[in-house]
Amino acid sequence: MSSRLSLLPSKNRTSRRVSRAPHTPGSPLVVLILILTCQLMIILDASVVITALPNIHHALHFSATGLSWVQNAYTLSFGGLLLLGARAGDILGRRRVFVAGIAVFTLASLMGGLAQSASWLLISRAVQGTAAAIAAPSTLALLMMTFTSGRERARAVGFYSSVSGAGSSVGLVLGGLLTNLLSWRWGFFINVPVGIALVALAPRYLPETEPRPGRFDLTGAITSTLGMTAIVYAFVRAASDGWADRGTIASFVAGAALLGAFLMTEMRAEQPITPLRLFADRSRAGSYLARLLILGGMFSFFFFISQYLQGVRDYSPLKAGVAFLPMTVLMFTMVQVVPKLSIRLSNIQLMAGGVGLAVTGMTWLSRLDAHTQYFPQIALPMMLLGSGIGVALIPLTAASIDGVSERDAGAASGLVNVAQQIGASVGLAVMVTIFGAASRSSARHPLADVTAQTSAQHGLAHAVGSALTGSSVFLAVAFTVIVVLVRRRPNPPVALAEPEAVLDYATSDAAA
Repeated sequence: MSSRLSLLPSKNRTSRRVSRAPHTPGSPLVVLILILTCQLMIILDASVVITALPNIHHALHFSATGLSWVQNAYTLSFGGLLLLGARAGDILGRRRVFVAGIAVFTLASLMGGLAQSASWLLISRAVQGTAAAIAAPSTLALLMMTFTSGRERARAVGFYSSVSGAGSSVGLVLGGLLTNLLSWRWGFFINVPVGIALVALAPRYLPETEPRPGRFDLTGAITSTLGMTAIVYAFVRAASDGWADRGTIASFVAGAALLGAFLMTEMRAEQPITPLRLFADRSRAGSYLARLLILGGMFSFFFFISQYLQGVRDYSPLKAGVAFLPMTVLMFTMVQVVPKLSIRLSNIQLMAGGVGLAVTGMTWLSRLDAHTQYFPQIALPMMLLGSGIGVALIPLTAASIDGVSERDAGAASGLVNVAQQIGASVGLAVMVTIFGAASRSSARHPLADVTAQTSAQHGLAHAVGSALTGSSVFLAVAFTVIVVLVRRRPNPPVALAEPEAVLDYATSDAAA
C-alpha cells in the first residue's frame, strides 16, 4: 500500500554528476520539506479515494465492478511506468523530471476533481499514475544529494520513511473527512495548491543532476503496461459479462500477446528496463511473487472493507477512515520493531510468521456478515493483519535485493515498487471477479421476509466476505511461496538495522 524504497548500503555515487543549485542558509530544510510534501502527496493519492469510493460510485454511476478502475487506473500506470520514470531522471536530470511529473500530476488532480463522468475520472487517474511514476523516483535521489553526511542523511531518510509509512493512514482519514465535510472531489482538489507550490519552489531550492547519455526502453514500458492493463480488464469484464464473453477472451489473448512481446523486447534490448536475469535467482523471484500476492490481497481488503463499513454498517466516510487506524498504526509500529526482532529471528522466520499472522486475520474477516460488529469481529482481525504485514514487508524487501550486483541494484529495487503496484491491480481485479459472482448469486437467491434495503445489505456483505476469502487465498499462497522458494540466508547486515542504508534505485548507476 506504500511506495517505500528498499534497503541496501547507501553509496554516494551521484557526486560526480551533480551540479548543485545555489542554496541560501537553511535551504536543506526547505529541500526536505519539498521532498516530504511530494512523497506524502503521491502516497496519499493511492488511499485518499478509498473512503470516498461509495460516493464516487453513486455520483458518476460506476458499476459495482467498474468502480475498481478508480484504483486500477492509478496503480497500473504508476507501477508500469515507474522504472521508465527512474531512467528519465538519469538521462534528462532529476530536478527537471521531478518538476515535470508534479506539474502533470497537479493538472490531472484538477481534472479528476472536475470529472463529470466515469471515463473522465478514469483518464485523470491514469494520467495521475503516469505523473507519479515520473516524479516519485527523483524524490529520494534529490534527498540523498542534499544530505551527504551520515547523521544528517540518517535523519532525513528517517523522516522520509515515516512519511511513506504514515501516508496511507493519513489518506484514509483525510479522504473521509473531506468527503464528509465537502465532497469526494476535494480528495483531488487538495493536490492542486500543493502541486503549484512544489512546481514554483523546486527550481529555486532543489539540486539538479547533469543529463547523461542513455536509452529509453519505451517498447518495454508500453508493452508491459498495456499487457497488464489488458489482463486486469479481462478479469473485471469477466466479473460483469462472464468468462465466455468474447471481450473477456479477447482481452486475455491481447494481454498474453503484449506480455510475450515485452519479454522478447527485454531479451533483445541494449538497456532493458527490466533485466530478466534478476528472476534467475529462485529466492529473489519468489520474493517478488510473494510481494505481488500480499499486496493483491491487502489492497482488495481496503477496497471492499470500506464499502462494507459504509454500505452495510452505515458508517460515514470519516468514521470508515478512522476504523482503519488501529490496523495502520500497528503496521507502522511493527516496522519500527522489526530491526529488534531481526536480532533473534531470521528473515525467513519474520516473513513466514508475519504472513501467517496476516492469513489468520484475513480468514477471520472473511466470515463477516450483515450483523458483524466492528469490535471485536472486525477490529481484532484488522490488528492481526496490521501486525503481520508490518513484520513481513521489510525482510521481504531485503530478500528482493539480497545478492544483487551493483549494476542491477537499481532495477531490483525498482521492481519491489513495481510488484506492489501491479500486485494491487491484479489482486483487486481477481477479487472483483469473485465479488461479482457472489453478488449475482445473492441476487438470484434473495432473503425472504426482509426489505429491499436489508436484502441489498446482506448481498453486499456476502459478496465482500467472498472477496476477502479470495484475499485469504492470496496471502496463503504468498506464505507457501516464501516457505518453498525464498532461501534461508543469513540476514544481510544492513537490511534491517541501518537507518541510513537506503538503496535509491533512482540514483543507482544500474537504473540507467
